[in-house]
Parts: sequence; structure tokens; C-alpha cells
Amino acid sequence: MNPALVALLVGSGLALVVVGLLVRGRDRDYDLAEILDLPYGERDVPVESVTEGRNALAEGAVTMAGRMVGQFDTKGSLGLLLERARIPLKPGEYVVVVGSGAIVAGVLLGLITSAVVLGVAGFLAVVVAGDLIPKVKVTKRRQAFEAQLPEALSLIASSLSAGHTFLRAVQMMTEEAENPLAEEFSRVVYETQLGDPLVEALDRMAVRLEIEDLRWVVQAIRIQQTVGGKLADMLHTLADFIRSREEVRREVKVLTAEGRISAWVLGAMPFGLLVAIQVMNPGYAAPFYKGWGLLILGMTFASIATGVAVILKMVKIEV
Repeated sequence: MNPALVALLVGSGLALVVVGLLVRGRDRDYDLAEILDLPYGERDVPVESVTEGRNALAEGAVTMAGRMVGQFDTKGSLGLLLERARIPLKPGEYVVVVGSGAIVAGVLLGLITSAVVLGVAGFLAVVVAGDLIPKVKVTKRRQAFEAQLPEALSLIASSLSAGHTFLRAVQMMTEEAENPLAEEFSRVVYETQLGDPLVEALDRMAVRLEIEDLRWVVQAIRIQQTVGGKLADMLHTLADFIRSREEVRREVKVLTAEGRISAWVLGAMPFGLLVAIQVMNPGYAAPFYKGWGLLILGMTFASIATGVAVILKMVKIEV
């Protein structure tokens, strides 16, 4: 049998096993959380269905990865990033998934191209992708929240004008809004039900999401509570201001789309050509994998990365 096909089957099987075990553990955590939210005695379930542990091998790998992450990431940045990205994995589980995918990708690319250097490059590419995916998800989630915020403020202001309290206005808005805004404001409502002041919960949400417009809203609410005034009128004004900023952001994003696409296409093209040449004619690029060839490849990679970074920096315009 073809070695590449064997590696593909084995790697895919291992990846499916790891992901399946992690998903099974996540589902049990969700089931347990759902049961704990119910009044005592409302639902009878077998204890084993939510307390049974994962496979010993997977549990050991996750535990070891979690300890390593804890040693290098003392501030818990990875866990906070996964929470912001709404990735339902613990830091150790995420490291195991990314590591497994990187190993499988490296082995497959190395066997297909018959080049160890490209196998190592595939391994590093998956590791880099594992680092970027949560950040990209956080960015998209933040952008979606920013786009929904003006309408949410308008709904809250309308409810205040109708005579509802601030907290009740926020609750009514969360019932009509979509995610991710509904999720975040629902969390604010839950925190107030536990005894926290509403403004403090909003402030924590602004810090957690790192949204400048939301920080302005919280600061304006604090000032309004100090000096007085109509909160509904102030929220309407903020909504109009944020809506105008969002329109400018969208226009800038459209105008800079060509530059962003050019950066990724020009950055990915050399690697795609190298892999294609290696697959079609392995001996053609062989001099690059020894001696001075490795230095040339390294300098080429550095120049490509620098060019992509410069282009992305040029098209990044803060509004």
C-alpha cells in the first residue's frame, strides 16, 4: 500500500479519536451544567452519564499539556483567549488538538513531498494556524458586536423612554438581540442577579471584549449617574455616533480589501509553488534542502513574511 495513504489513514484515525474524546468530555460538561441549573429533584439521571471520565491516554495528554501551559502562561492568556473566542476547549485540550493536527500535517506533507524541510514547514504552519484561529474568531466576534451595538443602545433607550428601568431595558434588549451581543448582555444580567451593580458588570464586559465604543458607553453612563440627565436621550446620541463610526469602518474595510487579499495571495503563492514543484518533480528543488539552500529558503521566508506584514500594516487604518 502507498506509504502516504497509510499515513493519511493512521493520522486521520488518531485525529478523529482525539477530537471525539474531547467532544465527548465537552458534551458531558454541558449536560452536567444543564442539570445543575435545574431545581433539585426535577430530573433524575444516572450519575455515571455525567461523571464518567475520559480515556486514560487522552486524559493524561490533556493533563500534561495543561500543566505545560500553566508553567509558560502564568496569566492564563490562552484560557481567556479561548473564552473570548467561544471555543469550548480548555487550554490543555486545545494544545493537544493543535499538536495532533500539526504532527499529522507534518508527517503527511513530508511523505507526499519526500522532503523533511516541507514536513517541518507543514508542522509549523498548523501551529501558527492554531495560534491565529482563536484571535481571528475573537476579532470577528468583536466586529459583530460592534455592528450590533448601535441598535442595542437604541432599543434600550426606547425601553427607558417607555418607563422601564435600566436593568429591565437591558433584559428586554437581550431577548430580541442576536449573538454575540445577546450572550454578552445576558451574562451582564446574570451578574446583576448575583448582586453586582449593573454599571460594574457593563464595565467588566467592556474590558473583557476590549471594545472602545462600549467603554465610551459605560463611561457616559457613569457620568450620567453622577451629574443627572436623561439616560434615554444620551443613549440615542451615542447610538447615532457609533452607527456613523461603523459606517466609516465598513467603507474603509471595503477600500482596503484588495490590499489584504493581495498580501495573503502573494504570501501563499511561493509556498504553493514549492509544494507543487516538489510533488511533480522532487529532484528539481533538491538543492534547496541542504547547505546554502536552507539559508536561501530561510531568507526567502523572512522576506515574504516581512512583505506580508508591511502590506497588512499599510492597509490597517484605525477609525
